[in-house]
Amino acid sequence: MGMETRKELRILLWIMVVFGAAFFLPLESARFNTALDATLDLVRWYAREHVVLCLLPAFFIAGVISVFVSQGSVLRYFGANAKKWLAYTVASVSGTILAVCSCTILPLFSSIHKRGAGLGPAIAFLYSGPAINILAIILTARVLGFEMGLARTIGAVAFSVIIGAAMSLIYRKEEKKKQEAQMNIPLMQEKRPMWQTSFHFFTLVLILVFANWGSPASGDTSSAWYFLWAYKWYITGFFSLFLVYSLIHILKIRWTWVFAGVVATVLSAILAFQLLPEAKLAPLVPMLVGITALSVITLKDNNDTDNREWALASWGFAKQIMPLLAVGVVTAGFLLGSTHDGQAIAGIIPNAWIQWLVGGNSVFSNLFASIVGAFMYFATLTEVPILQGLIASGMGKGPALALLLAGPSLSLPNMLVIRGVLGTQKTIAYVSLVVVMATLSGMIYGGIA
Repeated sequence: MGMETRKELRILLWIMVVFGAAFFLPLESARFNTALDATLDLVRWYAREHVVLCLLPAFFIAGVISVFVSQGSVLRYFGANAKKWLAYTVASVSGTILAVCSCTILPLFSSIHKRGAGLGPAIAFLYSGPAINILAIILTARVLGFEMGLARTIGAVAFSVIIGAAMSLIYRKEEKKKQEAQMNIPLMQEKRPMWQTSFHFFTLVLILVFANWGSPASGDTSSAWYFLWAYKWYITGFFSLFLVYSLIHILKIRWTWVFAGVVATVLSAILAFQLLPEAKLAPLVPMLVGITALSVITLKDNNDTDNREWALASWGFAKQIMPLLAVGVVTAGFLLGSTHDGQAIAGIIPNAWIQWLVGGNSVFSNLFASIVGAFMYFATLTEVPILQGLIASGMGKGPALALLLAGPSLSLPNMLVIRGVLGTQKTIAYVSLVVVMATLSGMIYGGIA
């Protein structure tokens, strides 16, 4: 059979599959229609709550690592020849600084991996970013109890190191070749003082953290958490002034361009908060205007080619990651439903089945909770109220911890992107290690809790 014939048969097969799916659409099924509603609800919520405030800033942070942080710096702290204790220590505590979710960590992971980070430290960084989110751990301790919060902290730190070390051991031949290759790489001198790059990087990180600061527990109006949440946009604006300083004095972009971007952002904020009927959507407008202004002034800057490269690198991460995330979010919404803001819409898999399957502390219930957590998407902090509801419905403490350790660091969208960076085999190994470790931890915790 010739190549042209096989090609035409594949086209015919796809036409038949699409036609069959359309012909047999179960539109009369209430479950199917509810799953469609859940899919659209999750997609809309993701677009409103996550893309502009989380992912777009994360792409620019990844761009900073890719362009402004020299390969020598990445190799010094994360490279295959870096001191293991230093590499794993830095990687395992990164989540306390970044406070990101399983999807927001992806461009940062992709960036350090491309710069030559060792597989073990890179995987530790990939897991720890969402897992050791200090905000989520504090909220876990407050809502689900101190014991659960402590168990999550210990488990997450240990996981990041153990899983990273296991991946490095499994692929030790590749890592040895990387070590040998990196020994011959000359470490170029930094283009600017490290404090300047660090200042620029952490300014963007702080903007990301406070723009996504979660709301406090219901009825909490006196804690520091509530204060930071109530004034989070003022705090975000304050750190944006540091970004203005960085753009002018560190990146050497013309102050008139930066000032024009500031004016456009401030005016858009004033108009948005006055005109938009939904208060939750108002912050998206100045954030989007500010990101657009930042993109334009860096792309148009001719004083330093790195500034243009920063914008292009950020766009490169967006092109690589956004389509895969979109596919993953749609799939997760259809299969597992949409749960956020105190509401839940079931997917094609009934929620009652999940709740029934994760009761008690058996091997199966912990394994099932780990697998469901690994494939389901959790935005930052949302896993806590979801688990609160599941525990109230009879979920065991062991499976609850298993889901906490597997869920925030993995999701179906996350896996698709990791596969694009590491390949299918390494992705399967990583996901399997997370699921097994989460299962074992759940069983141990469930046995002593």
